[in-house]
Amino acid sequence: MEQKAVGEFKLSGMSCASCAAAVESAVKDLDGTQEVNLSLLNEQMKITYDGARLDASDIIDAVRSAGYDAEEVSNQVVTETYSVGGMSCASCVSAVEQALSGMEGVKKAAVNLAGESLRITYDPSAVSSRSIRRAVHDAGYELSDSKDAPADDARTERIRLLAAASLTVTIMVLMVIHMLIMPIPGYLPVTALLAAPVVFGAGRHVHLAAFRSLKARRPNMDVLVSLGSFPPYLTGLAGFFFPVQTFIEMAASIMTFHLIGKYLEARAKGKASQAIRKLVELGAKTARIIVDDQEREIEISELKVGDVMVVRPGEKIPADGNVISGSSYVDESMATGEPVPVEKGEGAKVIGATVNGTGLLKVRAEKVGADSFLAQVIKLVDECQGTKVPIQEFADRVTGYFVPVILGLAALVFISFNLFPDMHMTVITWGASFLPWVNPDLTPLTLSFITAAAVLVIACPCALGLGTPTALMVGSGIGARKGILIRNGEAVQTMKEIKAVAFDKTGTITMGKPAVTDVIPADDDIDPDWLLYAAASAELGSEHPLGRAVVDAARQRGIALREPESFISVTGRGISASVDGQIIYAGSRSYMIEQGISVDSVEQQMKQLESQAKIAVIAASEQRVLGIFGVQDPIKKHSAEAVRELNSRGLITVMITGDNRVTAEAVARQAGIKEVIAEVLPHEKVDAVRSLQERWGMTAMVGDGINDAPALKQANVGIAMGTGTDIAIESADVTLVRGDLSSLVTAINLSQAMFRKIKENYFWAWFYNAAAVPAAMLGLLHPMIGAAAMSISSLNVVYNSLRLKNVNIEPAFSKED
Repeated sequence: MEQKAVGEFKLSGMSCASCAAAVESAVKDLDGTQEVNLSLLNEQMKITYDGARLDASDIIDAVRSAGYDAEEVSNQVVTETYSVGGMSCASCVSAVEQALSGMEGVKKAAVNLAGESLRITYDPSAVSSRSIRRAVHDAGYELSDSKDAPADDARTERIRLLAAASLTVTIMVLMVIHMLIMPIPGYLPVTALLAAPVVFGAGRHVHLAAFRSLKARRPNMDVLVSLGSFPPYLTGLAGFFFPVQTFIEMAASIMTFHLIGKYLEARAKGKASQAIRKLVELGAKTARIIVDDQEREIEISELKVGDVMVVRPGEKIPADGNVISGSSYVDESMATGEPVPVEKGEGAKVIGATVNGTGLLKVRAEKVGADSFLAQVIKLVDECQGTKVPIQEFADRVTGYFVPVILGLAALVFISFNLFPDMHMTVITWGASFLPWVNPDLTPLTLSFITAAAVLVIACPCALGLGTPTALMVGSGIGARKGILIRNGEAVQTMKEIKAVAFDKTGTITMGKPAVTDVIPADDDIDPDWLLYAAASAELGSEHPLGRAVVDAARQRGIALREPESFISVTGRGISASVDGQIIYAGSRSYMIEQGISVDSVEQQMKQLESQAKIAVIAASEQRVLGIFGVQDPIKKHSAEAVRELNSRGLITVMITGDNRVTAEAVARQAGIKEVIAEVLPHEKVDAVRSLQERWGMTAMVGDGINDAPALKQANVGIAMGTGTDIAIESADVTLVRGDLSSLVTAINLSQAMFRKIKENYFWAWFYNAAAVPAAMLGLLHPMIGAAAMSISSLNVVYNSLRLKNVNIEPAFSKED
């Protein structure tokens, strides 16, 4: 039975009408396709099909088999970011994610403990924002729209700490006087009154969070702290009626140590999350625009596309745009990390928030608000900080069981101390010989109580939950300042496992600005200027860089061109056009052979050009070859040094290009690239990357063009040059804003440094718990020491991540310069 379905898809990799025709043909050939509407301009496709015979994955596979890429578009799916209140450890992260992931309509939910944020993708037609908030509330936490959680937390924790510390210090002073100097009348009621605001006032949120997590059957660290302070206080009150040792001082101290740790942790997390706040502060607050020939200052939010901005020396450029008059040097270090100002003149593109130097510029705004470069950088950094590294998945699974296991161990120790007191007293007596806080004179019941409390408060799931997000926060911020934008955390782990790096040639290794260096007529009777006129007029309809180079060469010679009467482009091969009633062909050797045109007469000159790393563009009529153009695209500064450094690390460097092999190998020699895959058509790049993955394993692809987008998706890590197209950047896992391959080496160094910190964080978190919990179970650690150690463990992870800022991630060759 037929099931009519309609799907919408976002396409990438198309550059011309031929691409659109190829995609449309591939989809129409599918059994079950009924109607296809494809828009090349919007790069979107709407297809009506039989859902009983086809699904979205079949359509996407068909598009990919044609050499392009597609992604199903659901207008209903939205992604939102919230702040999450009440989280204290990795168990809380697991609780929130589990509460949401099971809801119908929720596609993905990722919680960041360090940033105390939730990034959720869901279908609002299936689940409402209110339902999401309710689910999180039922799990024991709260959602809010606030973006300043770390700063707010630090202020709140400071107030709680000051209140608790002042009272706890007073209790400690009284305890020392009472025990060592003289008995204090009414000591127990005084300490009970002083400790109550600490345990139940400053620590109220801990007990409430513990209650909510137990109610939701997902115990977290708050449960451990609550059980380490609440019962000791209540047990201490028994001293009013029975001659037993009181634990009121211990209860107040445990809570205060916990609050000290939370305050310092909140401050450290605030430092780790400064990247986005600093980026936001970079933007201009106002813009000066021309309205009716008069300058007028407006708020940046009022700026519109097309407005002409006036930027004086020393001012920030308000938005991305094109210079329409004036010249100056612009400091683009905030975007590229490059400290040397860049010269800008009429027609040059400028980036919002960069600083104008000495000249006056008039700039027409092209991208404002959420579309601006700065807004996109903030979005990418925010997305990266909300993602997870694969290594974190194991830690998340473990922390889901961590607190219940600790609760079980504490109960087991309490029972064991009372059932087998002699066995435990042997260890206690031994420990008392070198640990001043171990007291073998206490009763087994008292010791069991102290030991169980120590097990509860010393266990630290916080450190496990903070290991990855703090490193991602700090690392993504460092990357943004150096012009390296990491889209997701998975790329950080994958990058260190890369075995091969594939490069597109034009615009990646080379400048992407080819220029005609040689004009060689095939015969003496052909005038070089006429040859340029005919070929350039034919190429007027082309968007290919080589075609544009021929057009530019003709215009530089002052040759007047004529629009072709007809124009046909064959992607990656060449063009044909009618100029003055004559069919003119321009393109590669293989394209000419396909047209039945012999190139023997210019074969020698072509080989000579290709040996010089120049591309030979052949111009011909229907009867014969008219001549050839030598086109050269110089390699970028630092390309050779960057490739040399990658080679020295044992990586396989490969260039994938549509150029003929002779030219490609000449360029590869200049850049130091080990392997060349030449004469590759745009839709064959995906297969080239796939073959590298089969041969070498993990492969990164570096590119900048529309036709690189599918290959970037196919690669294990897709890396886009920031000077390239938006489509390539959208398809990539990492974007190099500077468009310089030295940034690639920096990006690899950064990812390795980040992953190293993540592993260090997990090592210390596991080592701490593996060492501290057994010691506490043996009765060798006092609960107050345990509470302090727990706080130090979390702080160690956060501050270890902050040490990323001191790591030198610049390429080795930059140190030689």
